[in-house]
Amino acid sequence: MSKEQDLKAKVLKAQQNSDIASLYVLEQEAHALFDENTLHGFYANILDLALERLTDTLETHRVMDMQDVQDFATLRALYEYAIEHYSAEKNDDASALFEVLSGLSNDKKFSDAMEIHKKASATNMSLDDFIEKIADVDATQSLGTFYLSSFKNVEKLI
Repeated sequence: MSKEQDLKAKVLKAQQNSDIASLYVLEQEAHALFDENTLHGFYANILDLALERLTDTLETHRVMDMQDVQDFATLRALYEYAIEHYSAEKNDDASALFEVLSGLSNDKKFSDAMEIHKKASATNMSLDDFIEKIADVDATQSLGTFYLSSFKNVEKLI
């Protein structure tokens, strides 16, 4: 079995188990072995699983726990989805997604950060301007979060 076939088998098993976290573990290998179309499908599967978990979470009236690996991976996938919308200048959609994310987690820092994202996208600030003028990328990198979590000049959003 080739490395690509082996990876596809691992991806299939993770998908069958609705294991978003395992898919993220396989991400670097996927980038190395998959062509662009297969890689696109890989990320589409992560998003599909995340949307299923979102639906389940909303239907059961619970919040996601950042300490739970699957909830963490789901929040990451949904955040990346919201950022894709923001990057594509679909600011209304991005704002709505950030609003959902702000109420989805038990982590106050994450929720507060999503509120700032929501305000920026709702005011039609471009993602580039948000990163340049509001987000503190260096502080975010120091914290090691998967989302923009440190900010400067937040008063410019009010």
